[in-house]
Amino acid sequence: MRPADASARRPSRFAVLSATTFVGGIVLTVLLFAIGGWQRRWIADDGLIVLRTVRNLLAGNGPVFNQGERVETNTSTAWTYLVWFFSWSTQARLEYVVLALALTMSLAAVVFAMLGSARLWGGSGSTVLLPAGVLVYVALPPARDYATSGLESGLVICWIGLLWWQTMRWSRARPVRVPGLLALVFVAGLAPLIRPEMALLGVLVLGMIFLAPMPESRLHPVVLRAVIVVVAGSVPLGYQIWRMGYYGLPYPNTAVAKDAGGAKWGQGFTYLWDLVGPYFLWVPLSVLLVAGVVAARVRIARPVAPGDHVAVASGDHGSVASGDHGSVSNGSPRWSAGQVRRRLRSPSAVVAVFVVAGLLLTLYALRVGGDFMHGRMLLPQVFLVLLPVAVLPLSRPRASLHAMRSGDWSFAVLAGAVVGTSGWALFAAGTTAITSGTEISSTGIVDERVYYVLQTGRDHPILAEDYLDYPRVRAMVDDIAATPDGGLLLNSPSFMFWYVARPPAPIPEGGVGHTVYFLNLGMTSMNVPLDVRVIDPMGLAYPLAAHTGRLADGRIGHDKSLYPDWVIADTGMVDKKPWLPWYLDEKWVAQARTALTCPDTQALLLSSRGPLTFERFRHNVRNAFRFADYHIERVPKYEIQRCGLIDPVVPR
Repeated sequence: MRPADASARRPSRFAVLSATTFVGGIVLTVLLFAIGGWQRRWIADDGLIVLRTVRNLLAGNGPVFNQGERVETNTSTAWTYLVWFFSWSTQARLEYVVLALALTMSLAAVVFAMLGSARLWGGSGSTVLLPAGVLVYVALPPARDYATSGLESGLVICWIGLLWWQTMRWSRARPVRVPGLLALVFVAGLAPLIRPEMALLGVLVLGMIFLAPMPESRLHPVVLRAVIVVVAGSVPLGYQIWRMGYYGLPYPNTAVAKDAGGAKWGQGFTYLWDLVGPYFLWVPLSVLLVAGVVAARVRIARPVAPGDHVAVASGDHGSVASGDHGSVSNGSPRWSAGQVRRRLRSPSAVVAVFVVAGLLLTLYALRVGGDFMHGRMLLPQVFLVLLPVAVLPLSRPRASLHAMRSGDWSFAVLAGAVVGTSGWALFAAGTTAITSGTEISSTGIVDERVYYVLQTGRDHPILAEDYLDYPRVRAMVDDIAATPDGGLLLNSPSFMFWYVARPPAPIPEGGVGHTVYFLNLGMTSMNVPLDVRVIDPMGLAYPLAAHTGRLADGRIGHDKSLYPDWVIADTGMVDKKPWLPWYLDEKWVAQARTALTCPDTQALLLSSRGPLTFERFRHNVRNAFRFADYHIERVPKYEIQRCGLIDPVVPR
């Protein structure tokens, strides 16, 4: 090779600068997010709920919350088993495992987002890619709160980012390789195991891939499509059958407890504004929308110059314009079936799928009323719509400064968007949206991290024992130790201490065990042994409560509340005064005991409490949807009437 040829192939200084700038942008963004997440590190009460199931898995009791009762209390199946795997393999303390895993996946999500966006814009030797949309996400205080927290938030955005990067690679690849395609559809197929509502994004991506032209391979396209269906569907379908047989439900029990099919639009819009309003989030979203449109138009009108080479997306060909397959030529119909199918494998189609998924998931969050945790339920949606503009391309001006000012206005728009987004990020990062502290406002929405920081008196409540200083938790531990015969712990109406409902005599040797009935499942269950049963009035871990109706004016995410009289009857504790807590009614307990004999209710309870035989598994699979729709009246008298039973306290 002649020296002249070697120098021609050598990247230009600007190309090196472009690649260095992009990598530096990734490092800077990840570093900012890592510092922000670490400064706000904590594990939420709901994060501790996940760890109770992991404790049972490690102890050999199966994926359950309480021994002997098969209830799926964790919404994200994948998160449960990821935490279990790393806990089992490292033998480290659970809280530290989940803290490290959540933060690592949150940071990886940002990297995948920027890599996928770089694939979209096809950075070349005349273009630098600067962080933009990712700065919006990492600046949001809720995003930094839930970068740890012990919840699946980090996993969700990491999966979204990975899927975005893989799909964008698929849309650009020349040619598409079958192993990479199968890896992509496998990741997309995991959607319902990441979170049930993420199935929407998974279906859209899989539908786009399935309908697009298949790559050249030794397999016939029909056979390859069949292989795609098998690879994408085997794991989620296999788990779905197992879930229905094991738990007796077609989805996690949390969906039943929170009535995920219900509608609370008004509360949903309140929840949306609770995130958008305080941070003026609509400002950067609007600016980046305009910037994204301008960047796309520039790429269409101004293709890559002959001397440019791809600096950060090696293996891609062309820009947004040249990467969109299915261009019309020779007078062929613009929207023929073949053209439409070819356009499905294009960066434009990928962008459309992810943005539409983000908007549809936002509508779903609005419909169900959002959540009680500030911002948490909308973080994946924000992440989705920001993916195309995670980075923005700034092209090197190809004219004089005077000419650029008069003609190359796009450079000013994009540069202004990057600068404006960075300025907004500085403002949002220091903004406190909710100042109520431990007071829950009429909206029911709280800054969950600040709430528990103030309640526990710890800047970073992470370990289970950090929550012993939460009101009533230490008293619960002391009362369990003081009652070796066992009993049912009920919180007093004043929420200041516990009543212990005693088991009937004679007490068997070793006692009958303890049951704790309290709303905060995580901090209670992680501070007691696994043989202590922990259930809640909302029904996350208690099917009886989960199948009651929502309270019309209840706090979002907490709008079910089963009367404790039911629990006295269900656990078989003494139901007579003076042993019965003073605020409970003997007649209500008697009615609850009768209501529990309803055949359909017994069938529901046996689906999770009965021995798991093959016949039980098959029965659960056949009846899972019927069990999910089953409804119990929370007032025992009304439940007796609904079931057609004889009321024990009404004279005949």
